[in-house]
Amino acid sequence: MSTTQTPINAGKRKKVIAIFLSAVVLGGLGFAAYEYAFGRFSEETDNAYVAGDLVVVSSQVTGNVKRVLADDNQVVTAGQALIELDNTDTQVALAQAEAQLADTVRAVKSLYDQVNINKAGAQSRQADIAKATEDVNRLTAENTRAQSDLNRREAAFKLGAVSAEELEHARSTATQMAAQLSAAKAALLQAQAGLTQAQATLDASLNQTRDVKVSSHPRVLQAAAQLRAAFVNDQRTRIEAPVSGQVAKRSVQPGARVAPGTPLLTVIPLDAVWVDANFKESQLRRIRVGQPVTLEADVYGSAVTYHGKVAGLSAGTGSAFSLLPAQNATGNWIKIVQRVPVRIALDAEELKKAPLRVGLSMRAEVDTHSQDGALVAGEQTAARQTTVFDELGKKADAYVQAHLNRELKGS
Repeated sequence: MSTTQTPINAGKRKKVIAIFLSAVVLGGLGFAAYEYAFGRFSEETDNAYVAGDLVVVSSQVTGNVKRVLADDNQVVTAGQALIELDNTDTQVALAQAEAQLADTVRAVKSLYDQVNINKAGAQSRQADIAKATEDVNRLTAENTRAQSDLNRREAAFKLGAVSAEELEHARSTATQMAAQLSAAKAALLQAQAGLTQAQATLDASLNQTRDVKVSSHPRVLQAAAQLRAAFVNDQRTRIEAPVSGQVAKRSVQPGARVAPGTPLLTVIPLDAVWVDANFKESQLRRIRVGQPVTLEADVYGSAVTYHGKVAGLSAGTGSAFSLLPAQNATGNWIKIVQRVPVRIALDAEELKKAPLRVGLSMRAEVDTHSQDGALVAGEQTAARQTTVFDELGKKADAYVQAHLNRELKGS
């Protein structure tokens, strides 16, 4: 009975081995066919993590914290108040700047009034010169006549035609006319000197106001700039969120004294996160900018699939930018496969439906079929900005202009 079972068992074993080898061969052929058709057009890694902007909020002025209006994990919007500082000192400085602007406008207005006064003074001096010139001309003619009359009477006196008394009267008249002429000439010189001084005063006042309105006078502009700075400093005691996002790493407490640049808390815009996928250097030969990427997050598993695009490849490996780069020029060198961070942009709508957190683990698979993309990302316009500070500038300009208009109207 044992002799009959041995050939049967051997036949079964051969059949099983044949089936197993056939399955292995078919599996290998199937895997090779898949790799040829699809696998070689795909690169994947599970060394990928969610990254995002960490917007550190700090104070721009020195002050004591009066109120903290946001806490960790709270969602805030751009422009929302996060922290309020005590504004007593800034209010005092603002009041002083307002008073300084009012005083400066009044002083500059007086310069323009002085111009009109100096113009009137110069015109008066010109009138004095005209009158003095007229007097000199008249007295010159009268002096000439008096001198001629004296000469005639002196000649007639020698002939005995006139008396000594008449000759003396002629001499007295000529002397009087000469004295009046000298006085008139001195008055003319004095009037001319007065005009020169008045013109110099007028020119000096014109130089301070020439081709310039009161509102654009340098002294007024300086006072307006000081008022603007005081207003901005007062507004900055209300610290606002520069971007929309979620609050994290709050370290500020009410009553604390903060200085400009002191980190108070961090705002993370979770609607604009991305993924840094660390691919091996041997996987980069077919990865190009713009290629589609499918991703899964460990927090959601296969239930949620994200779709993104390759935004760019890092300029160096991770070890090259580490705090302590590896020193390979040693005798104990061992080659280690390097990894290069590849930034992957995510779809904003998918992020709204399934939000991610910074630092979460991801699995990324890049479809490398298309080779049209660049190896290096081209020039791009800055996509990150905030308009919070622009609004502050507009408010400051409107505030200063309102005060300036009120002072110009004299109210």
